[in-house]
Amino acid sequence: MNTVFLIAALGLLVSTAIAMVRVVGGPTVLDRIVGVNVVGAQTTILLILIGYLFDNISMFLDIAIAYAMLNFILAIGVTKFFLRRKSARGGGGGEEH
Repeated sequence: MNTVFLIAALGLLVSTAIAMVRVVGGPTVLDRIVGVNVVGAQTTILLILIGYLFDNISMFLDIAIAYAMLNFILAIGVTKFFLRRKSARGGGGGEEH
């Protein structure tokens, strides 16, 4: 059973590397924010898998929950900040709210 979780963890690492392509080369700021949020969610799952593999799920689960909350709050804050700027919309003629 550990082999299945190890393969899942390796798959998550590959998927995180693919999501980093969006973070580095995203055409807009909002694409990059979504990419960072995806990487954060995958990191949370990866922490839980590592906890299971090392038979210390309670400690890693606490860290994963704290990391997920920080990731969520950061994504909301950064999105609100950039939505108020024109550069987040690609410089188009959108209306300001």
